[in-house]
Amino acid sequence: MASPTHSEGIPAAISPAKKRIIMQAFVMGCGGHMSIGQWRHPEDHSSEVTDLEHWTDIAKLLERGKFDALFLADVLGGYDAYGGNMDSAVKTGTQFPVVEPTLIVPAMAAVTKNLCFGVTVSTTYEHPFQLARRFSTLDHLTKGRVAWNVVTSYLESAAKNMGLDTQVPHDTRYEIAHEYMDVVYALWESSWAPDALVYDKATSTVARPEGVRPINHKGKHFSVAGPHLVAPSPQRTPFIFQAGSSGVGLDFAAKHGEAVFVSGHAPHIIRPRVDVIRKTAREKFGRDPAEIKVIVKVTTIIDKTDELAQAKYLENKRYADHDGALTLMGGSGLDLSPYPRDQDLSNTPLAQKLVDSYRWKHLESEKWTTGMLAEFGSIGGNGPLLIGSPATVADQLEVWLDEADVDGFNFAYVTWPGTYEDIVNLLVPELERRGRLPVGEEEPRTMRERFVGRKHVGNNHAAEKYKWAALYRSE
Repeated sequence: MASPTHSEGIPAAISPAKKRIIMQAFVMGCGGHMSIGQWRHPEDHSSEVTDLEHWTDIAKLLERGKFDALFLADVLGGYDAYGGNMDSAVKTGTQFPVVEPTLIVPAMAAVTKNLCFGVTVSTTYEHPFQLARRFSTLDHLTKGRVAWNVVTSYLESAAKNMGLDTQVPHDTRYEIAHEYMDVVYALWESSWAPDALVYDKATSTVARPEGVRPINHKGKHFSVAGPHLVAPSPQRTPFIFQAGSSGVGLDFAAKHGEAVFVSGHAPHIIRPRVDVIRKTAREKFGRDPAEIKVIVKVTTIIDKTDELAQAKYLENKRYADHDGALTLMGGSGLDLSPYPRDQDLSNTPLAQKLVDSYRWKHLESEKWTTGMLAEFGSIGGNGPLLIGSPATVADQLEVWLDEADVDGFNFAYVTWPGTYEDIVNLLVPELERRGRLPVGEEEPRTMRERFVGRKHVGNNHAAEKYKWAALYRSE
């Protein structure tokens, strides 16, 4: 329950003892992101993703609500494990159809001044020279308010869309990704001297030739000459997000990630992963663990009272699509279509990992059926669903902060824009009263300044050794 100070509505200042919550909207350019079927809700507008106002309106709402960033997920293929084809994904709208995420960002940046933008792009299917150019351009156009969510892609259908017969093996994808990062860091950090771009009319000089150099990368997977085509942007290297969950993925996150996206149903499930990331960052790469911000996905259903929120949840359940939920949950290759809805999956080897991730919700259950899995995954997908009044939801968020040692949340939506309107209008004032969000208007900053307090990559980050000063300090 909220303390007397909270109920009196007296704003509290953020103190070192109270971690400021990082607020992100977790969205995707489709009508069915993590709560499949809600596009049918009479108040939902998530299917309007091809309208520019769909994006500019949500950006303005999030900025008013003091969100730090809008985080755009993406896939490069359809979910085709369920039933062995894409029929269910197409019919239910399970992350399909989906628009290209980087093209949306400039329009949202134009109507905001504080909101930042995280964009998902794969290292497996995008050439590093092209990606470096695109993100430098985005960083310029947003005045440094952009992050790259680094993924290696996990859908078999994506590999086939990109001309391969099957996926590149998991660990090989990360091997490629490490070299990929070397290439883009070199382009962003070492190809241009800080003072190379001059536009000097007196000498008819756009840029000093001695300050622009090729990177001449020749590696196992890439050969890139350079130089980088775009002059240094406000952050040079965009803020780096990473979402690895496997052993090599967590290692990659500890080396490259400045913010790490994790997903799980309970704080005790997430905490060991958080500890591994921070420990690896410190012991293996010499990084300050406090500079790695860990963000967990949550889905909220909020109303003025707990009772009203529960009623809203029951209304949302009317539109939940269970086939779509099972399609989404089996995205990595698990076909759940053959199992009857009343079948116990507890001892099914292929489904065991998925079942275990949900089991904590019903520890008293002797069995876990396909139908139960579909029901719990249909609203919010793989992650916690927080239902209640602003005080109730804020209490649960604070438990996550304390017990899982996370720094903030990716708020997935149930209905668009209703979920975010409730967060902005109801939850944000409560978090301000608790001293978890600043009161008053904030000054515009780059994304890295907002998250870790500096404009450029920090000490011992993997990109640091590529800085122009580090490579050419003797000249």
